[in-house]
Amino acid sequence: MQAPVSLLCLPCAGASATMYLRWRRVLPRWIELVPIELPGRGSRIGERFAEDFDELVAFLCEERSHALRGRYALFGHSMGALLAWGMATRLHALGQPLPRALFVSGSPAPSKRDPDRFANKDDDAALIADLRKQGGTPEEVFASAELMRITLDVLGADYRVCESFRHRGGSAMPFPVHAFGGRQDDIAPERIEAWAAEADAGFTLDWFDGGHFFIRQQESRVLLALQRRLAQTLAGGVHAAVAFA
Repeated sequence: MQAPVSLLCLPCAGASATMYLRWRRVLPRWIELVPIELPGRGSRIGERFAEDFDELVAFLCEERSHALRGRYALFGHSMGALLAWGMATRLHALGQPLPRALFVSGSPAPSKRDPDRFANKDDDAALIADLRKQGGTPEEVFASAELMRITLDVLGADYRVCESFRHRGGSAMPFPVHAFGGRQDDIAPERIEAWAAEADAGFTLDWFDGGHFFIRQQESRVLLALQRRLAQTLAGGVHAAVAFA
């Protein structure tokens, strides 16, 4: 039987840790799911939003320090992927225990992020247009003024986090990086493929049918790929590979 490993999961912009709760019913027992809640939403709705990328990364590394010392991996979708990468690079710089693997989903590599992607997104109309474009938001949210207000406040703060990100380069990470991408996402494939430059111990890329929220549209396939890649990593058998699901 596989030895247990903690999988710390970071949410996308505008979302909370609850986006991962369904996974508990599907993942095998050897993967301990640890959804990370960011300030200002879900169970932490009364807390002040974080609006600076570096400050949020430092906060998460400190807050989750107990979970970042054992046998663990990091997973993030969209903004969550960038936060997971930021945590891994900070831990590496501080000489702290590193993840066994980094899973980055629905996100361009740090070196390929568009600096204008989150500019001028500080009004409700622009945020609502983005929600419509990306998909993944239930219609009942758009129909409820209260739910929409909560969603827009969270999304606006998260966009400010993303806008504050600055890529500073640095060496590739000494652990495998596994990227997931949606074939119909508007992120150009080469911007996702560029994650390979961040990995010095193996890189894989799995493509799935679907748009930006392919992890919901293809949930069962995504979770099977996650299990397979994590098991390969823990067995020491990760090599450069691209797969299609």
